[in-house]
Order: sequence, then structure tokens, then C-alpha cells
Amino acid sequence: MYRVIKFFTDLQDNNHAYSVGDEFPRTGAVASPERIKELSGVNNKRGRALIAVVQSTAQTKSDEAEEKPEKPKSKKKSKE
Repeated sequence: MYRVIKFFTDLQDNNHAYSVGDEFPRTGAVASPERIKELSGVNNKRGRALIAVVQSTAQTKSDEAEEKPEKPKSKKKSKE
């Protein structure tokens, strides 16, 4: 999934205006891999990235779980 990080008007989608935070492409629109690469890089008319990859919430949570090492269970010493 992609999110708009800089306002732009998509010249290849009937001049549809994308605001910061919008999902790209909009519902019902299709963007080619080349168009995604163009808008997420600097090789476009604006010369800057306009969209960025956003991980899904489920994927982010599973990634976080993999990154955090498990805490060892504390062993309480019994008084003898």
C-alpha cells in the first residue's frame, strides 16, 4: 500500500488531486509498477518522492514481534 507524502495532481489519472495521507492509487484506479516507481522516487516532474510504501498494520505487528527478543522469565529465589 502507498500513502501520499506530498500533495500532487496525477496527470495520468484525469488530474486527480492527491492530498497528504491519501492512499495511492485511489479506489478504482490502477497504477503501473513504472508509475509507482516514478512517484516514489525523484524522476518525476516535481523532482521529489510523492508517495511512500506503508506497511499494513498486521504486517507491522508481526515484524515488531520478530524484532523484540523475549524477556527471560525471572526466577525468584526461595528463602530456605
